[in-house]
Amino acid sequence: MSTVDKMLIKGIRSFDPENKNVITFFRPLTLIVGPNGAGKTTIIESLKVACTGELPPNARSGQSFIHDPKVAGETETKGQIKLRFKTAARKDVVCIRSFQLTQKATKMEYKALESVLQTINPHTGEKVCLSYRCADMDREIPALMGVSKAILENVIFVHQDEANWPLQDPSTLKKKFDDIFSATRYTKALEVIKKLHKDQAQEIKQYRLKLENLQTLKDAAYKLRESIASDQDRTEALKSQMQELENDIQHLDNNIHNTEVTLKDLRKLQERIATKTAERSILFKEQERQYAALTEENEDTDEELMEWKSKFEERIAILETKISKLNREMNDTETKISYLKETMDDYVRETSKLQTEAEVHQNLKNDRELKIKRLFERNNLGVVPNSPFSDEVALNLINRVQSRLKDLDNDLDDKKKSNERELEAAFGQYMHANDCWKDVDAQKQAKLEIKRGILKRIEEQENERDSFERQISNVNLSHMDEREKNMRIEMERKTKHLAEREFESSIQKKQSEIHSLEPKIKALNREKDIMVADSEDRVKLSIRKAELENLKKKLKKIMDEHKDKIRGVLKGRVPADKDLKQEIAKVQRASQAEFDDLNSKAREAEKEVNLLQLKIQEVNINLSKLHKDMDSRRRFIESKLHSLDQQSVSIDSYPKALDSSKEKRDVQKSKYNIADGMRQMFDPFERVARAHHICPCCERPFSAEEEDEFVKKQRVKAASSAEHMKLLAVESSDTDSQFQQLDKLRMVYEEYTKIGQESIPLAEKSLSELNEDLDRKNQALDDILGVLAQVKSEKGSVDALIQPVETADRLFQEIQTLQEQVDDLEDKLDFRGQGGKTMEDIQRELDSLQQTKDSLHNDVEKLREEQRYTEMDISSIQMRWHSLREEKLRATNTLNELRKVEEELDRLAEQKNQAELDEKHLAEAASQLEKEKEAFLRHHNVLKAKLNCEYEEQAKLKANYQQEAVKLLEITDEIKKYHALKKGERLKEVQEKHSQSESQFRSFEARKEEISVELNKIKDLMRNQDNVRRGIEDNLNYRKIKAEVDGLAREIELLEEEILKVGGASAVEAELAKLSKEREGLLSEVQLTVAYPTPHSVFKQMPWHHVCL
Repeated sequence: MSTVDKMLIKGIRSFDPENKNVITFFRPLTLIVGPNGAGKTTIIESLKVACTGELPPNARSGQSFIHDPKVAGETETKGQIKLRFKTAARKDVVCIRSFQLTQKATKMEYKALESVLQTINPHTGEKVCLSYRCADMDREIPALMGVSKAILENVIFVHQDEANWPLQDPSTLKKKFDDIFSATRYTKALEVIKKLHKDQAQEIKQYRLKLENLQTLKDAAYKLRESIASDQDRTEALKSQMQELENDIQHLDNNIHNTEVTLKDLRKLQERIATKTAERSILFKEQERQYAALTEENEDTDEELMEWKSKFEERIAILETKISKLNREMNDTETKISYLKETMDDYVRETSKLQTEAEVHQNLKNDRELKIKRLFERNNLGVVPNSPFSDEVALNLINRVQSRLKDLDNDLDDKKKSNERELEAAFGQYMHANDCWKDVDAQKQAKLEIKRGILKRIEEQENERDSFERQISNVNLSHMDEREKNMRIEMERKTKHLAEREFESSIQKKQSEIHSLEPKIKALNREKDIMVADSEDRVKLSIRKAELENLKKKLKKIMDEHKDKIRGVLKGRVPADKDLKQEIAKVQRASQAEFDDLNSKAREAEKEVNLLQLKIQEVNINLSKLHKDMDSRRRFIESKLHSLDQQSVSIDSYPKALDSSKEKRDVQKSKYNIADGMRQMFDPFERVARAHHICPCCERPFSAEEEDEFVKKQRVKAASSAEHMKLLAVESSDTDSQFQQLDKLRMVYEEYTKIGQESIPLAEKSLSELNEDLDRKNQALDDILGVLAQVKSEKGSVDALIQPVETADRLFQEIQTLQEQVDDLEDKLDFRGQGGKTMEDIQRELDSLQQTKDSLHNDVEKLREEQRYTEMDISSIQMRWHSLREEKLRATNTLNELRKVEEELDRLAEQKNQAELDEKHLAEAASQLEKEKEAFLRHHNVLKAKLNCEYEEQAKLKANYQQEAVKLLEITDEIKKYHALKKGERLKEVQEKHSQSESQFRSFEARKEEISVELNKIKDLMRNQDNVRRGIEDNLNYRKIKAEVDGLAREIELLEEEILKVGGASAVEAELAKLSKEREGLLSEVQLTVAYPTPHSVFKQMPWHHVCL
């Protein structure tokens, strides 16, 4: 069962974003109490958001859920919810969700930041943090808790505004219940089963049609085999005739090739002439444009122009240096002026402040004189001199006031001490009685608390015992062991089958064969393209482009559908299309290696658990033997005790019985000795009483009547003591005999105690250590299995991407192939050659290679499908095995807990009886002490009220005088503080500094005007120099372009001379047409030779998968 431990809230609704508020959830119940607006509902909302990611109602898309930035005085606030809980597997997990609310110009923007899950690595003990998107976190946490998201939203953490959903309309209510009880999962499963049944029926129908078609093709194949032998002789004769014609065609092909090479060279020369002409025309236009833009065409040489240009650039650099220097000086002056302004403003503010303080100082001196006069008049302190007072006179008067205040303090302290002594004596009597009563009452309350705790624990233990008995009533451990053994065998068989098949190596081998066929198919396609006419090339080019666009759309569709999954597998990356398959394959290999490693660790951990279980079984056998020995000794001692006491007693009462027997023996001996001593003392007591007329015990004087009464009593006791001593002698002998018999059983009881306190605890300690070790191993195994399940789920997500990624990679390869074909067609549309093969030969070879490639693709798909089904079977078996082990572990733990609960109930019953007896004795003692305590308390309260009244009257007089004296001293301190800080001198100093700053400010303003005038003059001069430099650069650029135009004209003339030497393109094209006609005549003769199609040739032209038997 999953439980919530702690939650931290920061920046949510009214919770401060700067403080961390931690709520601890206690078990079995936590009550949240507080006034309206305290944040009770916010705690439930935070729990719901942390577990499901769903915001509460009326949250305005999260804007009202996060602490308002306006309230915090910020433009942005951040909120955080950190929840620590135990998963269904009892592992500690911390969920952290962070949010951000930003105040924009016109609106508030809410954003959910990345979520984090923290776990503890069971091997290293370190914290492991995993970052998730919000959607992944919303699925992960309910899965860890073992509770569906619908139950968390609508039952456990339902909001108070949504708690009335059972009263909503039927459609909404049905949807809620379907989500809670997962009813839609079963309906979807039925729909999937129906769909599979329909697809299987359709597939069977198709296979039947294919079977009939294959039977027909099989019959035709038998007939074609019979005609092949008769056609082979005729084929040999035709081959020799075709060989002669092919030699002639080969000779013509060589001539055509040489002519085409010459024509190709001529066309390249024509293209170069056209390119040079276009370049010359562009440069000539640029030359004319620059000539028109020249203000003046300079007749100086290029060297002279370059020299003038460098001189102007140096002058411009010098001017720029002067401008920068003046700008720096200007900035420095402005900085000084601004600093002086700020200084002057500070002096003005300080002057006004000091003048105000001077006025306040004079007012304080007047108040001091007035208060001194009032104090002297009211309290008769003497004569006051005339105003105004000097500082010395005022100080003397204040000292007289303080001395009077000290006298009043001393009188009040003496009164207080005398009152405290009287009250302390009265309160001491009360506290002594109260301490005695509290001790007894505390003992009584402690016994009550112990009794209530015992009763509560008894009730809890009984409920827990009933719960454990109900849990183990339907458990069959032997059946679980058999199921676990079968699953382990099945798991090993499936894993061995997967390793033996070697799917990856087979797939890679098939793919390498496919890649080796692709260059051959590409070469054949090129050869076929060369033989197609110009119009056919264009048609084919358009078809290829259409296919290319179609493949790109398919690739884009696949990538869009699986982009999120790819990003999740590759940690947020989406690689290029060409690297996608390699990246996914790398991730798959890594996940497979991690899965295999964890699987081997799980098997090793399981072996260790089995070994520990065998050790625990041996310890249990030894422990049962010890219990049997202990029971035999217990029965022997109990039988002896029964024979002595004639009633059923347990062995636990033996020490009490032995001590009781010994105590009885000692008591009887003591009684006998006391009685004997008393008997011997009767005569001396009587003689002392008669001789001295006092009590022999306490020496109290006796009257005559008391003395006679005492002597009479002593004689009666002396007469009865002889008979009493006989009875005591018999009882002492009986108790001594019983003690001797019990003492003989001590050796057996010590052996019994040794077994119970040493041997059995050692065995139980060893058993508990083994059980703890077993629990640790089981926990480690569960952790490994949990991580294994997580790795398996990640591996499943990667495996699910293999097929679409391979499809995308195949489409990408086909796109690359088609792109190359399109480029080849576009490049070679005007330049082609022809080989020695016929169109039919190329087509047959191309079909054969394509069929081989298709069959290899089908084999690869089948191998992948078989691999995926095998891995799914292994995953299913592992999940069922893990759930069975958890069920078995829970049943074992329940049996152990039930045994512990029964032992605890027996111990609690004994504690309850002892607590009830102690409580009765303490109640009687407490009632007597309480009466004495109340009498002392009443006396103390009366005395306290009387003394407090006298003290308060005297304190009131002193307080009034002290209040006036304190005010006078405060005024005096303010006056002294003013003189100590020398604020009058500071006022004069500030006024002088202010006048100096004003004179400096006027001088800096004048310097600023001078710098501004000089700076404007230098800028005008620099603009004139820059215009002259630009004119020189324009002349140099014009001369450069003119030289390039003349060079291109000379190159064009040389290329035209080369074309004239060859003879022209028209003559070469005529020769090529003549050779092509001769070749076509030979090809027509070859076609007439093989024009009649024999059955053998028809058989060769048929697709191989149609004639395969």
